[in-house]
Amino acid sequence: MSRWERSRIIGLTAALLTVGMAAPAQADEVEQVVNGGFDGTADPFWSTAGSPITLTDGVACIDVPGGTTNRWDVGIGQNDIDLVAGENYRFSFDASGDPSGHVARAITGLAVAPYDTYFEQSPILGSDLTHYEYTFTASTSTAQGQVAFQVGGSPDPWRFCVDNVSLAGGVPPEVYEPDTGPRVRVNQVAYVKDGPKGATLVTAQTAPLAWELKDKSGKTQLKGRTEPHGVDESSGQNVHTIDFSAYRKHATGLTLTADGETSRPFDISTKPYETLRTDALKLYYTQRSGIEISGDLRPGYARPAGHVDVAPNQGDGAVPCQPGVCDYTLNVTGGWYDAGDHGKYVVNGGISVWGLLSEYEHLRGSRKVGLTIPESGDRTPDILDEARWELEFLLDMQVPSGHPYEGMVHHKIHDAAWTGLPLLPHLDPQPRELHPVSTAATLNVAATAAQAARLYKSFDAAFAKRALAAARTAYDAAKANPALYAPVTDGVGGGAYNDDKVSDEFYWAAAELYLTTGERRYRDDVLASPEHTADVFGPIAFDWAATAAAARIDLALVPNRLPGLGAVKASVARGADEYLAVQRQHGYGVAYAPTNNVWDWGSSSAIANNLVVVAAAEKLTGKDRYRDGVLTGIDYLFGRNALNISYVTGYGEVSSQNQHSRWYAAQLDPSLPHPPAGTLAGGPNSSIQDPVAQAKLQGCVGQFCYIDDIGSWATNELTINWNAALAWISAYVAEEG
Repeated sequence: MSRWERSRIIGLTAALLTVGMAAPAQADEVEQVVNGGFDGTADPFWSTAGSPITLTDGVACIDVPGGTTNRWDVGIGQNDIDLVAGENYRFSFDASGDPSGHVARAITGLAVAPYDTYFEQSPILGSDLTHYEYTFTASTSTAQGQVAFQVGGSPDPWRFCVDNVSLAGGVPPEVYEPDTGPRVRVNQVAYVKDGPKGATLVTAQTAPLAWELKDKSGKTQLKGRTEPHGVDESSGQNVHTIDFSAYRKHATGLTLTADGETSRPFDISTKPYETLRTDALKLYYTQRSGIEISGDLRPGYARPAGHVDVAPNQGDGAVPCQPGVCDYTLNVTGGWYDAGDHGKYVVNGGISVWGLLSEYEHLRGSRKVGLTIPESGDRTPDILDEARWELEFLLDMQVPSGHPYEGMVHHKIHDAAWTGLPLLPHLDPQPRELHPVSTAATLNVAATAAQAARLYKSFDAAFAKRALAAARTAYDAAKANPALYAPVTDGVGGGAYNDDKVSDEFYWAAAELYLTTGERRYRDDVLASPEHTADVFGPIAFDWAATAAAARIDLALVPNRLPGLGAVKASVARGADEYLAVQRQHGYGVAYAPTNNVWDWGSSSAIANNLVVVAAAEKLTGKDRYRDGVLTGIDYLFGRNALNISYVTGYGEVSSQNQHSRWYAAQLDPSLPHPPAGTLAGGPNSSIQDPVAQAKLQGCVGQFCYIDDIGSWATNELTINWNAALAWISAYVAEEG
């Protein structure tokens, strides 16, 4: 899913109530389902042909045949349901499955094309009727709604029964209270043995309080007193900080106790992030398009190749442009799916590739990391093999010679319309479309292809030569077409990724071409760029729409003879010092302070990218304060935050598990997996653009604008560029720890 998605995937918000406990009836509740108790007849419910409804003691049952492919292949439901946007509904029913263990996808949606799913849950059924109850808020008004139970997709036959189906409107809204656990917030994964060790205590007290560090047997190892911080703006909480850096022993299962609260357990280790460095990069294989994902390489994540012209896919082998955009097709099979949808976007792919190539170039330990991918064992480092999967796609997005805008690059390729969740890539039936070229996309290819040309030369000289030729062509094409912008309105079926400021992309592309070739014309463009002397290290150092800092980092770290190079290096250190100053003033030690405390979409990645700048300053200067700043900064990602949650799946006692995705969708379909270990969630987003967040997080302050729900694409999506930031910074910590 893109940053700017206006999704219709989950247009309603769900909150699971305690099983067996119904909300009190309200005088103005209105029942929308007719004959939900199946009193003497099943009318007006329908069922799939071949699975007729039978009634037994007022319970409706259908026999589900084995061997169907999709959930929606077999079902029972009722149409002509009225829904009103903004109305709160309670969806309840009793259901069973024989044999037990089967899953029913309970939905409220649109009964006619395009069959939008507004709300869904997928309970695992027992052999006895069990009551299920949910509430949600409608975002769409329709008289053609539907309540249905989709029960296909099983290899074996079974029997589904349901009773007391109800959809009542006018119920009170759910009050969402996040479970933040103990008030002592720590890095739930590990602290580096010889690094800084900090924690945050949420308390109403204003005077210093005693704290104790205890080992897993409960024995006290260290004592001290908290330092009152006052109200932390990012959370609205009164907090104290705890510094236990003096404890420098390797240990597991440690806890901190203060103000009557005991933290979640954590470790102290010499190099605790070796596994994360690998896991963060392993995500890319399961994000690949155009190749079967092997269960031998990724147990639990096997799936057929997506978008390879095998039905129901319409495929990426010969993708046409949107009507009126071009008169040719391109083979754009391959690349990475951007996030949790089936789109592939050049500008997000570009900054992601830069992240992996930058990690390879500046952090030597990553050159030996094994990723267990199909290419493992060749003479090319795995990280370069993985990055090349996306690079080949980026090069394929370039306009062929002999056509208008020759050498420019199409901005993106994705479905013609939004698809629902869950939907594995190989089952996506939507037509695919190339979207218009853009200057930003073209410069992304110029920059990353130039970067690739210098890094792949010793492994595949022919590919490096092809990449450099494509980079030169793209750069020249962008200079000839400097103001072709992706429109903000192009957000149907995929994110818009609009960006009408491209001076930073020009600077980045010129920098990478200069570093690779040393040629005067690229050097002159670097020196003439307004970005070259600007302060490019703002509240967010860099992302897909702001790439000047990426150029500055590479100019500072890659050996070159640029005039004024000392000033370039000094600017990186100054930027890092600014982030450290923010960190020192932050109640949770975060090197991120967005304007007016409005947290950005993808704030987890913004924090990690800021730490990349701090790490780059350490690489330039060797000064410990930068290393310590990175080690302190990562604590936020792993639990030292207002919600007491690790934003990295599989890391920490409590971690994000339900990032927005169509195929890591266990929350909706228990037969599908959660995101792989090492997947970074987007994190708090003050704008809460999706319906789930809007229903549950209204009025949230900064860090509290997050919910671990698959429907919250504004706060809980996963993306390739966010994991690039996590991979880079975890690799740095793995080496410098």
